[in-house]
Amino acid sequence: MTAPRPTAAPPAATAPPRWFRLPLAGKFAVAFVGLVSLVLLINGAVDLTLNYQDAKRTAIETQRTKARAAAERVDAFLSSIEGQIGWTTRAEWRRVSPEQQRYDFIRLLRQAPAITEVAYLDPAGKEQLRVSRLEPDSVASGKDFSTSPRFTQALAQKTWFGPVYFRRGSEPYMTVSVAHAGRDPGVTVAEVNLKLIWDVVSAINVGEHGYAFVTTATGRLIAHPDLSLVLRDTDLSGLPEVAAALPGSRMAGQDYEITTGLDGGWVLAAHATIPRVDWIVFVQESLRDAMGPALESVIQTTSLMGLGVLLAAVAGTFLARRMVVPIRELEDGAERFGAGDLSERIVIRTGDEIETLAHRFNTMASRVQDSYETLEAKVEERTRDLNRSLDDLQRAQSRLVQSEKLASLGQLTAGIAHEIKNPLNFVNNFASLSNELVDELREVLEPTSLDPDTRAEVEELAGLLKGNLEKVVQHGKRADSIVKNMLLHSRTGSGEHRPVEVNALVEESLNLAYHGARAAKPGFNVTLVRDYDPAAGLADLYPQEITRVLLNLMSNGFYATEKRAADGEPGYAPTLSVVTRDRGDGVEIRVRDNGTGIPDSVKAKMFDPFFTTKPAGEGTGLGLSLSHDILVKQHGGTVDVATEPGAFTEFIITLPRQSVTPDAPPRPPTLATTEPATEPATEAATETESQP
Repeated sequence: MTAPRPTAAPPAATAPPRWFRLPLAGKFAVAFVGLVSLVLLINGAVDLTLNYQDAKRTAIETQRTKARAAAERVDAFLSSIEGQIGWTTRAEWRRVSPEQQRYDFIRLLRQAPAITEVAYLDPAGKEQLRVSRLEPDSVASGKDFSTSPRFTQALAQKTWFGPVYFRRGSEPYMTVSVAHAGRDPGVTVAEVNLKLIWDVVSAINVGEHGYAFVTTATGRLIAHPDLSLVLRDTDLSGLPEVAAALPGSRMAGQDYEITTGLDGGWVLAAHATIPRVDWIVFVQESLRDAMGPALESVIQTTSLMGLGVLLAAVAGTFLARRMVVPIRELEDGAERFGAGDLSERIVIRTGDEIETLAHRFNTMASRVQDSYETLEAKVEERTRDLNRSLDDLQRAQSRLVQSEKLASLGQLTAGIAHEIKNPLNFVNNFASLSNELVDELREVLEPTSLDPDTRAEVEELAGLLKGNLEKVVQHGKRADSIVKNMLLHSRTGSGEHRPVEVNALVEESLNLAYHGARAAKPGFNVTLVRDYDPAAGLADLYPQEITRVLLNLMSNGFYATEKRAADGEPGYAPTLSVVTRDRGDGVEIRVRDNGTGIPDSVKAKMFDPFFTTKPAGEGTGLGLSLSHDILVKQHGGTVDVATEPGAFTEFIITLPRQSVTPDAPPRPPTLATTEPATEPATEAATETESQP
């Protein structure tokens, strides 16, 4: 009998994986962290790819925008040159005198430093005038340019920009021709030094290490931040980005984008053309700077991915452990906040981010509650601020309107003064003539036989008539003086602006003022003190205007000393002193008198037009106003006043030297004579006044 075989034990159930036996919180944490990590990795990879492509496109487009902006700035430089030449191309310009045309060209050279030579071609293409910084001026040379493009193209196109050429193989120049207006026009031709485009190109900002440069249609360098490259007549047609942009290239009109620069480094390049001169403006920026945002985006995205994975692991762990109750409490609190119950607070003490979140909810609720409570006060405060701003704008608008009215009033005053001038001259002339006729009437009546009463009555009437006519003449001259000063105050002409020997100008003015005062009042006497600094030298001035100012101040000083002398003060000696001093880039002139001085109440208004304290007939109150405008507005100088009532008055004038040429021979003084004052000198000395 065989023994029974033992039965096999049932196979054990397959054990589940270890992670599957984790509690629900652990499973949630693993699933949460895995899902978040996967999403972050996929999102990060997609963002990196897209951001890099977007950054590259953005950088290229930015470079193109900078290139167009740079081209516009260079084109604006050319337009400014064209505009400055344009004011010499009016239809009536060719009818002015050659001397005036030459003066206009000299003024054009002063206002446009880039223009080194300007010439005028008549309608037949003959050169009539040429003014140059580099060569002697030429008048009526008659050179024939009738077949030259500078003449024919200018007539056809109104404005012609010639090709770039290099003088002495270094400095780039270009010819600009502008046709005059009207029938049978002439042409103004200017030679422009393109070296000054360096200022425009250097000011173009292309990142931290980038720059812009300009080439011709053949690749020759015109402008570059490194001026030495321009002066060496550098040919950049061998650079890939320049060769690709030149006309005829298979890539013409497209940017080479990433290439090598002059220094051999990788750059991001773009260009823009200026069609009317066939120039090409390039901008280059190092690839590292241009793609810097993309690299920062890669680093930022990678960092955020790592941080996100870490935060996901931490958040998953804590949320898995204590998640349900705090979340529900937060949900309930959020519902209360949403319903408008801002007084309730969420109380959670889990010691983790959920508790912090609850505190943030509570803080947010407090701030929202405070905002609701203070909203009305803030609205009122903002309303007050807006009202104040509106008031300020209205006041500014009122000031602008007032300024416009004052400007119009000045023009109206000048027009009225001109209109009054003629009838006033008739009044003065006929009053003087009538005065002479009264004398003749007396002479005619002298031999006639009249009874004593009738003769006495005739004499009385004639005397009254003569006195009335003298008053008419006196007040007519007063009105004429006012009209003259009004015209002086509104006029714009200033005479010739040139270097003047300051000491000679002051001495001539002092002599003229003194002799004028002596001619007006023979008994007048004053001690003159001169203290001239030999180093005062030359200064660029309008000598006629400065002479007017000095005559005015000196005449006022004579008037003040005469008034003080009339008071009979014992031991008083009228004195006027004139001092000049060298102040480096300026020159100082002091005019001091020991007269009556100026009260503080008058000092603040002494430069106002028509303000005077002199009796009627002795001053119009325009002298110091004119002097202030001449010194401050016209010459860019200053005028100060130091005074003590009853002791002295001193005017301190400071004038800039501007463009003085020390080696030039001294020019003759502004005034043509130092002889004792004649009748015109007397008028100049007596009519320029304004010291109160």
